[in-house]
Amino acid sequence: MLASAKEMADASKDLAALRAAVESFDGCSLRRTATHTVFADGNPEAPLMLIGEAPGADEDRIGLPFVGRSGQLLDRMLVAIGVRRTENAYITNVLFWRPPGNRKPTPEETAICLPFVWRHIALKRPKIVVLCGGTATATLLNRSDGITRLRGRWFDLSVPDLGPIPALATYHPSFLLRAPAHKSESWRDLLSIQSRLNSLK
Repeated sequence: MLASAKEMADASKDLAALRAAVESFDGCSLRRTATHTVFADGNPEAPLMLIGEAPGADEDRIGLPFVGRSGQLLDRMLVAIGVRRTENAYITNVLFWRPPGNRKPTPEETAICLPFVWRHIALKRPKIVVLCGGTATATLLNRSDGITRLRGRWFDLSVPDLGPIPALATYHPSFLLRAPAHKSESWRDLLSIQSRLNSLK
């Protein structure tokens, strides 16, 4: 199935084709328990791409990423640095289907989606990537360090067919809802993102 995922991803020449490929892919068992495929939201032309873990209950019901409580917090965080998802942000996840009960994705589930994620980034061609949470960070950076050790740091994300892109690891908004004491660290991350975005102007 991994070979099939890679073949379908590589054959996708634009974001619309990739969305269609993901929606038709039946090689991930999560698709059979999910209500919707959750592909992306925001402006495909935006310089900033944010990548989270997986859809939750609200996302699965509506079919868009980051629309529940954590998504509302993310929107408020982005607005604080002059970013709005409808204008200058593009948001997705490393998984396109909700794990039952919002459980943590398995390595097999992230691996089967990864060819689509890499192709998603390559076709989107963002100037900056923000990795929200431990799963997205570990999956795309191929690092075993926890998010508390990696957050706030910039990395060169090596994207197949595109090359390196600056990527910042930060806490997932759902973690901040559970542990609001860490919001000050996330604020520093937001200021760092703002500085990078300003440098592109």
